[in-house]
Amino acid sequence: MPLVTSEQMLLDAQRGGYAVGAFNVENMEMVKAVIGAAQELSAPVILQTTPSTVKYGTLETYAAIAAAEAGRAAVPVCLHLDHGDSFALAMQAIHAGYTSVMIDGSGLEFERNIAVSRKTAEAGAACRIPVEAELGKVGGKEDDLEAEADTNTDPAEAKEFVERTGVTSLAIAIGTAHGFYAGTPILDKERVSKIRQAVSVPLVLHGASGLKDEDVRECVSRGICKVNFATELRAAYTDAGKKLLARQPDTFDPKKLGIVGMEAVKELVKNRMEVCGCVGRAV
Repeated sequence: MPLVTSEQMLLDAQRGGYAVGAFNVENMEMVKAVIGAAQELSAPVILQTTPSTVKYGTLETYAAIAAAEAGRAAVPVCLHLDHGDSFALAMQAIHAGYTSVMIDGSGLEFERNIAVSRKTAEAGAACRIPVEAELGKVGGKEDDLEAEADTNTDPAEAKEFVERTGVTSLAIAIGTAHGFYAGTPILDKERVSKIRQAVSVPLVLHGASGLKDEDVRECVSRGICKVNFATELRAAYTDAGKKLLARQPDTFDPKKLGIVGMEAVKELVKNRMEVCGCVGRAV
């Protein structure tokens, strides 16, 4: 089916008490793997690309690949700009065919974050494209964005932020981090419940790669409607190629590397969909 927006997906997840898995993709093979997993499990799915990924391949290239593969699937597929770092990039993504965008002003002070998020949300609404924003800082490194320390989202600020910006979903900080964890993360899961009580829009959890399954499940039960997975997919894809080359060092056909990479990513995505509770939720 054609690409769909994330808005109805996330509202359905909010009502149903589950989360939609959102998976960062870097190439055609990862797109095929993620959609293949969704198709097998009858799950709605969100494909994501970051600014550095689209700089590598262009917005138009990823939009074309995603649209072509979604068109062959019977489950709803959304293409989302993850961590959009400017209003201009978000608008370019919409014009290229993305069906959801994020504006990440979390590195700005509160009023400036509100200003850029509101501007993007208003433009998105005019195009009927949902807009995710972020309040609070998720630690670690995602793309070229790096947070030196975690600053968890304040529920009262979240309420004001959503009301003043009109964003359709909100990424919150509760102690997660981008990339792999160096130690055991300390998550303020109670904060998810408090923010859920304060705001009406679906909540998003970034930095889920490496979290324990039970932690993700609890966050979903407390109100998270979208869970982002990125680093572990990249690692799975690359590690599969390394293992093939270790077994068969004379391999030179890129398709063989792509096949093992797809298989590894697909199995990982199926596992994460089970954890998010979105299996069988495609409508």
